[in-house]
Amino acid sequence: MLTVDFTRFPIAPGDRVLDLGCGAGRHAFECYRRGAHVVALDRNGEEVRTVAGWLAAMREAGEAPAAASAVAVEGDAFALPFADAIFDAVIISEVMEHIPDDKGVLAELVRVLKPGGRIAVTVPRYGPERVCWALSDAYHQVEGGHIRIYRPRQLLARVREAGLRPYGSHWAHALHSPYWWLKCAFGVDNDKALPVRAYHKLLVWDIMKKPLATRLAEDLLNPLIGKSFVVYATKPRRQVRA
Repeated sequence: MLTVDFTRFPIAPGDRVLDLGCGAGRHAFECYRRGAHVVALDRNGEEVRTVAGWLAAMREAGEAPAAASAVAVEGDAFALPFADAIFDAVIISEVMEHIPDDKGVLAELVRVLKPGGRIAVTVPRYGPERVCWALSDAYHQVEGGHIRIYRPRQLLARVREAGLRPYGSHWAHALHSPYWWLKCAFGVDNDKALPVRAYHKLLVWDIMKKPLATRLAEDLLNPLIGKSFVVYATKPRRQVRA
């Protein structure tokens, strides 16, 4: 399930791409399939090892072009082990809501992004996220949990303050908002509640089958209850001096 729309965020063969806070690796896998040289970075060593295994399996199965490459590494978002201006594209998906110093992590991403490069930033959307917080303290009051909810204008302001130029935005995953509301209502760790189990089956079926009816429904509902807010921006080729 991809949050970034790769028709708005094109990845070309040979591009160097950083997926920061890669988690389970979904965006890293897609960039690898598209022929990029991918670095999937996360601070969670267990997830990094899992992603590395999947990348190796993709390579073995021929799911990515032979000229492409992909590695998974454990690292610190505030001290990235890369030279300045090395990546053509950077993805940071569902990460910034966890980080106290969101300005600091954006500054580090701008440092490693090439002039003219692109960045995709995704965070939980304000409205659906506020419902989750209202229904359950356990949803966000956990170690490493969500510490803030962005309004669209706040995220766009952060992106601009970092010296980036937004060129597009959208909402995604409307069908997932009710699932999380149910999870929060019945207990975030309670996967046995019938409404939660039933809705989860629906989501799995939708992801696997991609039926036209649910695709159309999500497109219609995304502007209303899309779970994620996505912003695309570029790093200017020349910095304007005051």
